Amino acid sequence: MNIKNYIKRHKKKTIFIVILMIFYAFCLPKELFIKPTSTVITSKNNELLGALIAKDGQWRFPYNDAVPEKFKTCLIQFEDEHFYKHPGFNPVSIFKAFKQNLQAGSVKRGGSTITQQVIRLSRDNRKRTYFEKLKELVLATRLEFRASKEKILTFWSSNAPFGGNVVGLDAASWRYFNRKSADLSWSESATLAVLPNAPNLIYPGKNQQKLLVKRNRLLKKLLIKKVIDSLTYELSILEKLPQKAYSIPQIAPHLLQKINKQKKGKFVKTTIDKRLQNQANTIVKNHYNQLSKNGIYNISVLVLDVKTRQVLSYVGNSPTDKKHQKDVDVIDKPRSTGSILKPFLYAAVLDSGDLLPNTLVADVPTNFGSYKPENFDKKYAGAISAKLALSRSLNVPTVRMLQSFGLEKFHHYLQKLQLKDLKKNPNYYGLTLALGGAESNLWDLCKSYASLASTINHYTENSSRYFTNEFFAPTFYADEKLDFGSTSSEKILFDAASIYLTFESLKEVNRPNSEENWEFFDSSKKIAWKTGTSFGFRDAWAIGTTKDFVVGVWVGNADGEGRPGLVGVQTAAPILFDIFDKLPNSEWFEKPFDEMTQVEICTKSGYRATEICTKKKLEFVQNSGLKTKPCPFHILVNVDALENYQVNTSCENLSNIKQKSWFVLPPLMEYYYKSKNPFYKPLPKFRNDCLGENKNSMKFIYPSEKSTIFLPKDFDGKKNEIILKVAHSNKEIMLYWYLNKTFLGTTKELHEFAIDLNSGDYKISVTDSFGNEIKQQISVKD
Repeated sequence: MNIKNYIKRHKKKTIFIVILMIFYAFCLPKELFIKPTSTVITSKNNELLGALIAKDGQWRFPYNDAVPEKFKTCLIQFEDEHFYKHPGFNPVSIFKAFKQNLQAGSVKRGGSTITQQVIRLSRDNRKRTYFEKLKELVLATRLEFRASKEKILTFWSSNAPFGGNVVGLDAASWRYFNRKSADLSWSESATLAVLPNAPNLIYPGKNQQKLLVKRNRLLKKLLIKKVIDSLTYELSILEKLPQKAYSIPQIAPHLLQKINKQKKGKFVKTTIDKRLQNQANTIVKNHYNQLSKNGIYNISVLVLDVKTRQVLSYVGNSPTDKKHQKDVDVIDKPRSTGSILKPFLYAAVLDSGDLLPNTLVADVPTNFGSYKPENFDKKYAGAISAKLALSRSLNVPTVRMLQSFGLEKFHHYLQKLQLKDLKKNPNYYGLTLALGGAESNLWDLCKSYASLASTINHYTENSSRYFTNEFFAPTFYADEKLDFGSTSSEKILFDAASIYLTFESLKEVNRPNSEENWEFFDSSKKIAWKTGTSFGFRDAWAIGTTKDFVVGVWVGNADGEGRPGLVGVQTAAPILFDIFDKLPNSEWFEKPFDEMTQVEICTKSGYRATEICTKKKLEFVQNSGLKTKPCPFHILVNVDALENYQVNTSCENLSNIKQKSWFVLPPLMEYYYKSKNPFYKPLPKFRNDCLGENKNSMKFIYPSEKSTIFLPKDFDGKKNEIILKVAHSNKEIMLYWYLNKTFLGTTKELHEFAIDLNSGDYKISVTDSFGNEIKQQISVKD
């Protein structure tokens, strides 16, 4: 009642007081400090990886809510002994400062508390006047109501000037002592505690004596207060002062730039393993020193954890110079893929049930219109298992496989892998899609290999079930939660067995600079890996995966310049294995039995065995493999007792005829296959005294089908002859060659015929002794 009466009698005073209270309540800005800060990234263990200077040119790390105890003690003892007792200002200190300044006739002493200093820092250190001091005092008391004492200390340590362009304790500890503030000694903490008192006057490397006196005076005070013992004091005063600023560590500079675009001025904890990152940097530097001698200047490396899908190491480029674009982050840049997409095609073909891992596929000269794919060594195996065709990265079987499987189907699979640089329609890439006709980047490719590895892991660990969100992007943010989705009994892209069998093939790829029997060495690691080399030797790739890790490497020139020797297995693969040597060993993938079936396989052909297959074995294959056709290469033939000739009852007694299963390849496949397989026995010819149809077959080797031939020329410009080639199942047969129905000549055993032609269209026909004929239409151009 008395308050009401007072308000009625003193309305103006009351209003004035209320206004003052409102002003006091809102006088402090919501955010004290709004200046730009550095972008700072740390490892998963909070170790500094790098930082970018703030937009205003200051090394000002983002706000840190923790102040190390040593520094906190030094700061309070030096700046404000009664910090925990006063309400934001210290009347005794203010009175002493006022008295001293009056006697001196100028400002000699401030008398400010740490809280007042925080206010002054937030107001950009305005000119020291008594009116400004009054403002600081009011605002300091208001800050004491809003924030705890510990919070006020963090404001001070994050924003105090430490000389030059260094602001805040965190930046200062790295710039002056090259370590984080929590690891500073008593001497180092004391040095930084006294620096902000006069940062423009006392700077490390200058005015050393003044800095030394202030530091030692503070250390002496800590000794007297029994904060430190005499031994610590004696050792501390012997420590040298910092002479110059260190450079801020730049251990993952390209990742720092990437994060800066997304979280500028933030403190970001990443998933990077600092030890591994340093090792990867060293490996890249060592290889760069060698490769740069051959004009190869750029390297990028990415390491992923398969289970967490986190980035463990991120090397965006080699330590080259600006001329060779050292600042370009190659990891997310589109580059020609070379053969690095082949495993995806192999997995897709297995998944669709079109072949089994050991099924023989053709590796023979092949034309698709004007497109004639060639193997890297320009040689042919004739017939080779699909598994070996992948592990040896043969181009011809791959293109034939793609043509048979379907270009649009494979393109669809790649889109499901979310390869963002695959932007054109299937016809734009054509049959070169699996050989480097498309572009992709190291990030997407490593992501895809990790997703395939994770698919097997999850299938075997979760009662034969898949995760619906298996193919998502990895992360380098430690606080990002990854969601694999829900479990499902249905495959998401490839079934686990097809992926497992693909990795089994990739596991057998020969190591660089080693013998083919590398897998017998105890030190070897089981890694499914693939290399790639783009057309023109512009890009070299190597990507490998284990159950736990994926390592991806790209080598080349950022400007696209090709170089001799820029081959995946020679330049990228050695880096890949150097990185894997730094990673823990992994167990091999568990076999996904629920997605596999044990079937009888023909040992020679790799197809499902028929009754007449001579050698068989049981193998676990993908369930869809049951759709594959049975072995087409074994036939029953009638031979004589010595198995030298085919016979029938017209020339041999029935009792002397043996029926035998014979492994027979088509003529063109046989032509190349038998040169690499000395134990291959061609089908015997019919004995001359036998009557009946002779099953002789032949096929053009060159040209293999209707095509356009460009006349080869010598260095002097003179035209060379065209060499026509035919394969025949009977090596002793005579062949008769015709050009537009004009007889040219005959060949025996080696069926090659040289012919000199002018531009024009021609029909070539070849007839054997039994009257079998093959024809080929060609167009010849200069």
